Amino acid sequence: MARPASALRQLQPLRLPGFRLLFLSTLGSSFGTLLAAIALAIDVKDRTNAGIWVGAVLVVDFLPTILVGLTLGPLIDRLERRKLMVAADIVGAAVFCLLPFAGNAGQIVALAFVAGIASGFFRPAVYAGVPNLVPEEELPQANALLQTVENASWAVGPVIGGVLTAVAGPHLAYWIDAVSFVISAVLVSRIPARMLQSATALTRGHWTDLKEGFVTVLRSRPLLAVLVAWGIAGIGIGSISVSEVFLANNTFGAGDFGYGLLFGAIGTGLVVGSFWSGSVTDRFGTPRAYAAALALMALGFGLAGLSPNVWLAALFCVIGGVGDGIAIVCNALLVQKGARDEVRGRALTVLMSGTMTVQALGTILAGALMPANGARWVWVFGSLAFAVAAVFGFVLARAPAQRHTAPAEVGAQ
Repeated sequence: MARPASALRQLQPLRLPGFRLLFLSTLGSSFGTLLAAIALAIDVKDRTNAGIWVGAVLVVDFLPTILVGLTLGPLIDRLERRKLMVAADIVGAAVFCLLPFAGNAGQIVALAFVAGIASGFFRPAVYAGVPNLVPEEELPQANALLQTVENASWAVGPVIGGVLTAVAGPHLAYWIDAVSFVISAVLVSRIPARMLQSATALTRGHWTDLKEGFVTVLRSRPLLAVLVAWGIAGIGIGSISVSEVFLANNTFGAGDFGYGLLFGAIGTGLVVGSFWSGSVTDRFGTPRAYAAALALMALGFGLAGLSPNVWLAALFCVIGGVGDGIAIVCNALLVQKGARDEVRGRALTVLMSGTMTVQALGTILAGALMPANGARWVWVFGSLAFAVAAVFGFVLARAPAQRHTAPAEVGAQ
């Protein structure tokens, strides 16, 4: 049989019923969540007109994931993943059904925090379960598809959410997100439990189980590659994120339009990079693809920071975004191939909490230390961080990783 065309090969995992349901679930919940994210910020801003409250909404977007990774990660391996994911969707739906009735900004932030906790369980459970849904040779394409819909939602959802909120207020966005969670729960519930998890982990006590997740990360070179390389890259990501608006406004004099142009260019690159990441990893192998993706981030974002105008910077941002999209999929592949199924959920949450913490620190430090006209050099600094991450990522990821998925689960499609 002739080898399928590259684009069709990227879509091959969708022929499998279990993965197709998970894909549609991720598409719906990601789009709804990111659509509602802008409505949350606008709602709080309109109620308080205070930056501290808007900042609180942004913090509860990632803080719960860190807390889950540091304290509750073992539950993702100990409990049945399907039930955990359905429960997370139900909690998310309940939160967004309650948000239209919130009386003040404090209640909005508290409800958003609960939704963040649910998301902190759902997303690691998705990526921990993927290796049980698809054959090993299609794992890169499966991760690429999931990351593509997340990135596409990230690029489009906030725009649509902003339009809906401007026309009808934030409540419509809340209700749409609630419905998306219900649909996601229904789709996940149709996936046979055995296809998401080969076996539930036996517990030796919560804190011992938690420790095992940390030990797994430190003893597995593929996982350590993600912790070190993506941690270093997180410093650059955080620095560039906080300085992006200053680069557009103060350096290029392009105003809010320029900021939106750079933001959209990165999002476009992320979608392109994540979609084609499966082909890249197939051709070059995950270690080389990972190092090349980080190097592409260094090149793209470094040249964007040094560009003479916003248009050329946007072009380079697309290049940097492509590298970012490929690197994120490589992160998932390294974890899925480097950790046993019964500890994979804990490993994912440890890595997510660790790298997000470093990224948050990078954001805070760059925001505190950067002069108003210094964004260009912050981007150069971020580029150097990506270059260093590429070296560490390649060296650590080269270690061979054994696959630990029960073959019977793949054959059950």
